[in-house]
Amino acid sequence: MAWLIGDEDAVEMDRSTSYHGPELTLISASTANKRKAMRSLAKLGEVNLKQLQNELVQRMDDEHVLHFRLTIDSVVEGEPLLAIGSGTGTVKGQAKFEVYSGRTEQEQLDNTFTEAIELIEEN
Repeated sequence: MAWLIGDEDAVEMDRSTSYHGPELTLISASTANKRKAMRSLAKLGEVNLKQLQNELVQRMDDEHVLHFRLTIDSVVEGEPLLAIGSGTGTVKGQAKFEVYSGRTEQEQLDNTFTEAIELIEEN
């Protein structure tokens, strides 16, 4: 998670007991820093970003939050893959997009994905 978010201090662990009794550990990480968020988005990889961009209508809510899941194994290996179905363990991901007046919402979303892909190509 620290690798994906790009900030070890942003990772939080919360241990509790689930409704049915077993111990549960919830690991979460988030950033409001635009540069860190863009780098984190780029770490998803070009194939995943293009798939997310093609599925924006299905994955984005009314608050401009993009919802997706990655397989746990792929995140651990440092090669994130979008999860298909719910057969394996997943990591829930969300990306909040800011939309400003002056350009269409679609133009702004496309520019964000283009910028993330350009970051991938630079590295």
